[in-house]
Amino acid sequence: MKFMKLAVAAVASFAFGNAYAFHSGGVAECEGCHTMHNSLDGQPMIPADVMAANGLAQYEAGPYLLQGNQSENCLNCHQNSSQDPLAQDKGPTGYHISTQPSQLALAGDTAGVPAVPMQMTPGGDFGWIRADVPYAVRGTPATNHGSARGHNIVAPGYGYTADPVKTTAPGGSFVAANLMCSSCHDPHGRARVLDSTTADVQVVPALGGATAPIYTSGSYGATTKPGLAIGVFRILGGVGYAPKSYNAGAFTAPAPVAAAPSSYNASEAVSETVVAYGKGMSEYCANCHPAMLQNGYVSGTSMQVHPAGNGAPLGATIAANYLAYVKSGDLSKTGANYTSLIPFETGVVDTGALRPLSGRLAPGAGPVAEATDNVSCLSCHRAHASGFDSMLRFAHENEFMTIADATGAAAFDTNAAEGKVNRGFYGKVAQETQYYGRPATKFAPYQRLLCNKCHAKD
Repeated sequence: MKFMKLAVAAVASFAFGNAYAFHSGGVAECEGCHTMHNSLDGQPMIPADVMAANGLAQYEAGPYLLQGNQSENCLNCHQNSSQDPLAQDKGPTGYHISTQPSQLALAGDTAGVPAVPMQMTPGGDFGWIRADVPYAVRGTPATNHGSARGHNIVAPGYGYTADPVKTTAPGGSFVAANLMCSSCHDPHGRARVLDSTTADVQVVPALGGATAPIYTSGSYGATTKPGLAIGVFRILGGVGYAPKSYNAGAFTAPAPVAAAPSSYNASEAVSETVVAYGKGMSEYCANCHPAMLQNGYVSGTSMQVHPAGNGAPLGATIAANYLAYVKSGDLSKTGANYTSLIPFETGVVDTGALRPLSGRLAPGAGPVAEATDNVSCLSCHRAHASGFDSMLRFAHENEFMTIADATGAAAFDTNAAEGKVNRGFYGKVAQETQYYGRPATKFAPYQRLLCNKCHAKD
């Protein structure tokens, strides 16, 4: 009954806008996440699978009286786990960021490997990490490991376990076995913006002081009002954030500034989901991956990583490449020529100014690349998971993303026996899903990697 109540409330939030959202930019209804006794109307409040995975019985809650652990508690709402076919998601749906195993589609048309999830949020669907996909290159067997495609959150009740290979965060010391949704997102949403024209300046309430209350989400370009604050983007933890599962010290970078459209989980076959990224995403990632942050650089020198950060501007050459690049061999475009597959940060910290740059937009519409815009971690990676190794936004383990059909038109490689290009995801629909519904014809025949959107080497 409690879960049904929350589900109805969540549906209402999408029907009527942000004012009715569950989190509303800050701390939500306490009983939506916590349970005093794990009992309501004589029944447990925690889902049965979560209780079984954690060895819980009725009247026993998860840690901190949560309805599961710190990730399961989020997935109670952010994954549709209904076993009723009439109630299951039929495609990308609202705020869902995970697909249950029984709803995964086949990686190949007849492969029998269910490994393709359905959610298409900007951050990605954690379902991509659920399954390993076998393939072969020139007859040599190989495995496309699911654990390599995203952040391996720990949520045993939903089938998610710690990364089996990387024991600490790449470029940092955070222990992978502790990775929860709350490692990045503050479930209480305490950080806030007092002036939306400078949203990179954020505060957190402290004992002995007073600050403005949060009146709405900070994820969709809302602006502050006299005496009222907005939350930060995606209720991410602010400076000083250090949940008990975090072992690497308190966060030193604030939440990034960005604005997402209110409708953000949908196929991008026709229109694209454009999030207007402003500032600070790379610095935020560096709370856990400090060695990956590269701001200023000198071209041609060694011991560097790819530039990303507030001090990593595109520069005139890269900006010009971005604006002109359409696909391999085609540098003919004029105008914005934006793609959500390769986003960048504009440096804008005014949420009200970012809002008109976001939306469900026609291909090519969006921010216009300028020399002063910044590369960020999310220019190449998704935040949760993707259909590609290292949760990149596009294929990168082969020189080609597409091949050509008998007419010379771009096509995805559906060869089940040779996985050099498709890495075991040889179904046409599976590959379109990796690119959020985009058909191969959105690219060139024998399309080279989308690193070339910025570097134009093809």
